[in-house]
Amino acid sequence: MKFELLPRIHSPLDLRELSSQQLLQLADEIREALCNLVQERSAHFASNLGVVELCLALHLVYDFSKDRLIWDTGHQIYPHKLITGRFSQFSSIRTKGGLMGFPNPHESPYDLFMTGHAGASVSTVLGMKAADDLMGESSRKSVAVIGDGALPSGVVFEAMNNAAELKKDLLVILNDNEMGICPRVGGLAKYLDKARTADFYNGLKRDVNWLLNKVPMVGKPSADAIAQFKDALKGFLHGGKLFEDMGFRYIGPVDGHDLLGLISAIEMVKEVSGPVLLHVFTQKGHGFEPACEDPVMYHAPPPFARNQNNEVISIKKSSTRAYTNAMSDAIYDAMQRDPKVCVLTAAMCEGNKLGRVRNEFSERFFDTGICEAHTVAFAGGMAKSGMRPIVNIYSTFLQRSFDHIFQEVALQNLPVTFCLDRGGFAGPDGPTHHGVFDNTYMRVFPNMTVMAPGDELDVAPMLEFALTHDGPTSIRYPKANVETVERQETPIEHGKAEVLKWGVDGMFVAFGSLFTTCVAAAERLREEGLDVGVINARFAKPIDRATLYRAIDETGFVITVEENSICGGFGAAVLEAANADGISTSHVKCLGVPDRFIEHGEREELLADIGLDVEGLVATALAMADRGTFVETAE
Repeated sequence: MKFELLPRIHSPLDLRELSSQQLLQLADEIREALCNLVQERSAHFASNLGVVELCLALHLVYDFSKDRLIWDTGHQIYPHKLITGRFSQFSSIRTKGGLMGFPNPHESPYDLFMTGHAGASVSTVLGMKAADDLMGESSRKSVAVIGDGALPSGVVFEAMNNAAELKKDLLVILNDNEMGICPRVGGLAKYLDKARTADFYNGLKRDVNWLLNKVPMVGKPSADAIAQFKDALKGFLHGGKLFEDMGFRYIGPVDGHDLLGLISAIEMVKEVSGPVLLHVFTQKGHGFEPACEDPVMYHAPPPFARNQNNEVISIKKSSTRAYTNAMSDAIYDAMQRDPKVCVLTAAMCEGNKLGRVRNEFSERFFDTGICEAHTVAFAGGMAKSGMRPIVNIYSTFLQRSFDHIFQEVALQNLPVTFCLDRGGFAGPDGPTHHGVFDNTYMRVFPNMTVMAPGDELDVAPMLEFALTHDGPTSIRYPKANVETVERQETPIEHGKAEVLKWGVDGMFVAFGSLFTTCVAAAERLREEGLDVGVINARFAKPIDRATLYRAIDETGFVITVEENSICGGFGAAVLEAANADGISTSHVKCLGVPDRFIEHGEREELLADIGLDVEGLVATALAMADRGTFVETAE
């Protein structure tokens, strides 16, 4: 398809120059741009296909150069980027130095927050509305778009409760496509399903006529539109009783792919006072049949090729095995061995490769939806009753349950095993998804044991150790392909490191999968005439004091290496322990992620930028040995 209209859209105001037919053509061009992108690289796909008309309608009705718009979760931001002046840069999205795959205020004034976690949109947009009113800007409109998968998040209901109390003019659009990243689960999902078939709900506090009489029309009033809107209300409003009882005016459902009807509906609710929830039905993957048929697969698919009939003819699949697969297999084996082992995840079944576990151990598999705090507290309850729960959640998302890790698990000293996927850089997903703080936030809790496999050989033994340990444990692993260092395997013992080789000139001490990078760097240094050994730390809490102090005492320098924030991570644990024990650390260097948010890019690119690749480690070691010039890449 030749792009005729997209190159002409430099701001959403340009949309108002287009005819109805041209708007429909523009929707097709946006979908074509999305398909072209995913032929080149993995990107969020099905969710973006589903919000094309909604995005256009919102920008046609509102002026978000002054009004407020927050896209919850943010991975469905691509159509918004295309019509806010970023079409010429669109091919760079999710590449280092290119557009971010989530909202980014540094790119455009139309992006207000970096939203990469679900559920906060109602809170932030309510906060902006409250501030606008206080600052004499009450004419600004505020809109949050939230998906049905994110709706069950506790923070959403906290915000809606507050919004009803404040009675602020606020529009929450529920983008209901019956999906999150995986199919939605839970009682609220069943409640929303009623809206598709239920009879008219007669128990409204304010009747339909009152609403229709109070809603001013923008432009020429349309009798047909009013009648159509009223019929929709009569046919489906039962599904909104929950929101009505919470203090929101519920409107809908509305067809999210009928662009002109959607525009009319949004115009109708634009001036309704108080908090409003507009229920919009969309189809994840709309406009691309393979994505409609399998929205989970096409949520963020690998690159694929298609023919002239828009059929997928090949998908580029990796033949390599990832740490996620290794941990999934270990979990499966553990559940086969022990009927007390169960697994909990928060809408991450697909991402964590738990499909086989879910299918074969369904009675011990719990997908709680996007409710991480509940998941952890739920796991605490299971552990208290004698089960051995595994909480399998991305590192960045587990942060949402920090207080419950403290209160319901660590404080109770309960044997919950946390498996933290994406521990380290999450690549093109960028700073909202980089899991570079878990070494720090898990290490602070008394009773917690903090581990990381150095390579694939450590994965299953660490999980087996965790499931027999009398207390909470954390195992973090990266979004990367597994590597293996040839060595004689040693058992996992609580707080014990593994020494691969002692060095005379210096030692690398690696916590986590950068162990293999340290091994490669040590081999390179031997070619330079330096004898540098490598320790696979395995534990960040408790650390192996005896082994580490020997390294500090007997070698010329020690370099700790981790794919985590340098603030409070494994290196900090070494320095803290040495300080407490009166050990000099003048020749200890701690390498990790610097104290700033790191942009998106391929994991290897990001590691190289901060000196955590082989070349960076070699340069640091040479500098520590006074054999080269050390560049402080991590500052």
